Amino acid sequence: MTKASLPKTINAAEAAHFGALAADWWDPKGSSAMLHKLNPVRLRFIRAAVDAHFGSDAKSRYPLSGKTTLDVGCGAGLLCEPLARLGGAVTGVDAAPENIDAAKAHAALSGLSINYRAGEIAAQGLGQFDVVTCMEVIEHVMDPAAFVAELVRHLRPDGLLLLSTPNRTASSRLFLVEAAERLGQVPRGTHDWHKFLTPEELTTLLADAGLEVVDMLGIAFSPMSGLHLSDNLALNYILSARLRR
Repeated sequence: MTKASLPKTINAAEAAHFGALAADWWDPKGSSAMLHKLNPVRLRFIRAAVDAHFGSDAKSRYPLSGKTTLDVGCGAGLLCEPLARLGGAVTGVDAAPENIDAAKAHAALSGLSINYRAGEIAAQGLGQFDVVTCMEVIEHVMDPAAFVAELVRHLRPDGLLLLSTPNRTASSRLFLVEAAERLGQVPRGTHDWHKFLTPEELTTLLADAGLEVVDMLGIAFSPMSGLHLSDNLALNYILSARLRR
């Protein structure tokens, strides 16, 4: 595949938007505060999916030991670092060079060895991985189908894909776009509700790329429980998938 023919999925405006937030990414009270709250919820799902897929011991501290992990759209490394602490050999790719600079600096301070790359995933020359993660990214790319194809191209035949994204519902428009952005919980301009994918649409995209969904849960919010895994998919959802057998 020549450089000119490499798939292009990065939306330059979206990359610039998130790159401008790089310096603030690791501040739990800053512009990425919502991601800091989301991360533990994602990790609970990821840990359970990894244990189920690979048959690892649920009590093990290092379920990703000996496994390669790719986080696509990694930002400044909020997910990469805990994945590394779970024992994975982690690579993170992001569209914004500013985010990768912030990720490298934070990993160095944390004493973690993570392979960070900036730019189109197709241009990185990476191989296949045991685990591919992609959290809150697909709604920001130029071509979701081409993007999913790239995720699959980097997934080993017996690998596990983990993906989360907002649902396109009246609830998500009200709470994730209107309320969250107006109240400063999420930076203005972060979301375009029309680009959100429903579970049915995303399941079809994955199926067209040769994947089957193994598990899917919602990420819901309540005043008592905060953000939590739920059967309610109305706001946001997270799924695990594998190549069809």
